[in-house]
Amino acid sequence: MIVFQDVTKVFALDGKRKTVAQNITATFPSGKVVALLGRNGAGKSTLLELISGTQKPTSGRIDVTGSVSWPVGFAGSFHPELTGSQNVRFVARIYGVDSDALRDFVADFAGLGVHYHLPFRTYSAGMKSRLAFGVSMGIAFDTYLIDEITAVGDAAFQAKSQALFRDRMKRSGAVMVSHNMAQIRALCEAGAVLENGHLTYFDDLDAAIARHEANMSGGG
Repeated sequence: MIVFQDVTKVFALDGKRKTVAQNITATFPSGKVVALLGRNGAGKSTLLELISGTQKPTSGRIDVTGSVSWPVGFAGSFHPELTGSQNVRFVARIYGVDSDALRDFVADFAGLGVHYHLPFRTYSAGMKSRLAFGVSMGIAFDTYLIDEITAVGDAAFQAKSQALFRDRMKRSGAVMVSHNMAQIRALCEAGAVLENGHLTYFDDLDAAIARHEANMSGGG
């Protein structure tokens, strides 16, 4: 369960303030796959970072039941000078899981070949995303935070990613950001719409999508 209690997040840059969350109070139930919808720049990725704890709210609090992943696609936890394999082993030690098992799982899933043993700084954006998704899915979390990650790679890799995601969702929940509505409908059960700093949760995914599309068309 993810509970937002009067959460506000404000960024200040060059004397200007941008509010991405304004007095948000909402609850995401445990074990559900929730689509986080909103226009570009609405603050969806920031909200995932707030849930994971990599960002702190300006005010209010977020209570999370159980373990939560970092935002998949966020590469800030990987050291640029370590190889992909070394980074995986480091993450395994932090989360207390079998480092050899996780290293082998990610090697098989991500399909990076020789690049798996090269420094992370040499990776393309797509390779970084493959590594991040593999590491996250290789660790058993109660809630996964997904940020457009399954859009990476060719059709075969996308299909493999979605199959792995569905398998993990048999035992876990997730908050997913994606601009692919077909993907949202295929993978998610509920939705939340972020618009002008306000978050509205919907148990009905179709209702969430309808609200989001109304906002995008100017009718929200």
